[in-house]
Amino acid sequence: MPSPLWSDWQPLPGLPAFAPAVLAETLDGGQSFRWQQAGDGTWQGVWADCIARLRLAGTPHTGPLEWSAPAAMQARVAKALPVYLTGSSDFSALADTLPWRSDSHLARCLAAFPGLALPRQPFGETLLCFLCSATKQIVQIKQMVALLAARHGTPLLPTSGSMLHASVNRLPTWPALAAIPEAGLRACLLGFRARYIKATALYLAARPGWLDETEQLPYIAAKRRLLELPGVGEKIADCVLLFGAGRLEAFPVDTWILKALTRHYGLSGWSPAQVAHFGRSHFGPLAGLAQQYLFAWERAQARTAK
Repeated sequence: MPSPLWSDWQPLPGLPAFAPAVLAETLDGGQSFRWQQAGDGTWQGVWADCIARLRLAGTPHTGPLEWSAPAAMQARVAKALPVYLTGSSDFSALADTLPWRSDSHLARCLAAFPGLALPRQPFGETLLCFLCSATKQIVQIKQMVALLAARHGTPLLPTSGSMLHASVNRLPTWPALAAIPEAGLRACLLGFRARYIKATALYLAARPGWLDETEQLPYIAAKRRLLELPGVGEKIADCVLLFGAGRLEAFPVDTWILKALTRHYGLSGWSPAQVAHFGRSHFGPLAGLAQQYLFAWERAQARTAK
C-alpha cells in the first residue's frame, strides 16, 4: 500500500508514452540535476517548491507516465508538473519539424530517443545549477546541488514523520546565496565555482527583478544580459536559456557536442562559437531541441563502448 503521506499514483494525461531510456535522458541527462532513480525504477525529483515521483505504467519497455506527490502538496504538484515536464510544447511534433529528412545522423538520433522532452525549469535555479557545472560531470554537479540544498536551502515539508527517504529542501534563493560566506559555498564542493556564485548572488541582490526581466527577453538580448554575470560564458548562458526559459534556438556547445559535430558534420578544428553558429543555422529555430538529441546519442554511444 502507498504511504498515506504520499498521494496515490495517478496518470499524467497529455504526454506520450516513454521508453525507460528516454525518460531517464529527459530527467537525468544533463538538463536538470535534482532527479534520483530508485531501485524499482521510480524517479523522485524536486524543483521550486514541488516534490514528485514518476514511474512508467504499462509494459516494462514503454508506457504512459504516472505521478505521485506528498499529500500535503498534491494540488500544487498537479498544476506544476505538466508545466515543468513540457511547458506548453508538444516535443514530438516539434521534433518532426527538425531537418531529419535531409540529415541522416539527426534522423538516427531522433529514432533512438522518441519523445525526448526538455523540462521547463525555474530560471533562477537553472542559473545556479549551471554555474555549478563548469568542467564537471553530471554526477558531480548533482552532488554539489544536493549539498547546496541540504546545507543552505529550506525544508519543503516538515521532517517529522514525513516518511520521505531523506529531508528534502528547496535550493537556496539568490538573496540567500548573497548572505552566505564564500567559505560556506566552498564547503559544498564548489571549488572555484563558489567565487562566481557568490559574485553573481551579490550582482543580483543589487538588481531586484533582474532575473525576471531577463527571462522574458528575446534570446539574443537575454543571452547578452546573462553574459554580464560572473562565471557565465556562452555555454552556460545557452543552457540557462534553453532549460530555464524555453528558448529553443539556444544551442549549447560542450565537449559532447563538439565531438558529435566533428564526427558527423565534419567540423574538425572549429571553435565552440563557430559550432554554435553552425548549429543554429543548420538546425534552425529549434536548434536546442536538436542539440539534446545529438547529446543523448553521443552519451549513449560512449556508454555502449565501455
